Amino acid sequence: MRIFVTGATGFIGSVIVAELIKAGHQVLGLSRSEAGAQSLMAAGAEVFRGDLEDLDSLHRGAAMSDGVIHTGFNHDFSKFVANCEADGEAIQAMGAALAGSDRPLIITSATGMGAIAPGQPAAEDNFNPNHPNPRKASELAGASVANRGVNVSVVRLPQVHDTVRQGLISPLIQIAREKGVSAFVGEGKNRWPAAHVSDVARLYRLALERRQPGSRYHAVAEEGISLRTIAEVIGKGLKIPVVSLSPEEAAAHFGWLGDFVGRDLPASGAQTQSLLNWQPVGPGLIADLERMKYVQE
Repeated sequence: MRIFVTGATGFIGSVIVAELIKAGHQVLGLSRSEAGAQSLMAAGAEVFRGDLEDLDSLHRGAAMSDGVIHTGFNHDFSKFVANCEADGEAIQAMGAALAGSDRPLIITSATGMGAIAPGQPAAEDNFNPNHPNPRKASELAGASVANRGVNVSVVRLPQVHDTVRQGLISPLIQIAREKGVSAFVGEGKNRWPAAHVSDVARLYRLALERRQPGSRYHAVAEEGISLRTIAEVIGKGLKIPVVSLSPEEAAAHFGWLGDFVGRDLPASGAQTQSLLNWQPVGPGLIADLERMKYVQE
């Protein structure tokens, strides 16, 4: 299959590109820069010059392909709501190019969209369209294009990690480095789910090849690691104190990350593992945090 991949030069997308090529697929990777184009060609992918904000380019890229994996997203959290709305528009544009065919469109969301009740792990078969997280725009757009005959499925992401990047934990580390303390909120019992980037890339490929309309998959290898445990590993790595903050203190300390750092967000990947025979084998989050390089040169 010839697969159009957005976010193809990003942290997750670049690993997906390698996974697809290894499995025998052709990749048409979206790139807005010459550097990105060079990295795609070096990986063995075909380059498609365009931009997430150029909806016409997204439509054309999707039209040229046998399927789409959409991982591109603007991670500037200072305009998170606008970026989520823009992602919905991108999905609409690509979906319009695939309507009436069986060509799969795999979109990306967050495991929090499957939240059921406080303390319970988020589940694949749950989606609350009234969820307060604006990331719901992606799944709402997916449902909209599905109603127009597009084969849409969703991969929901936890904290995706290796020894270089770890989702929202990367800015958490940067804040700890800047402030001189590694902090958590209250008792730090709230949990975040996680998965290694290599396992996540394999899940995207399996979801693409399954071509099952309406499916939701959780790329979850670890259901939930406490923020206190994460903060303690960061503190050890940076050789700084580990402290507990009140919710009021956390808002000032963490900035935009304060909206996330106190949330309990456990998530299950049991249904996904069963449906796709997806068995995560990569290192765990704590193992990667323990092995990462904390000293900046």
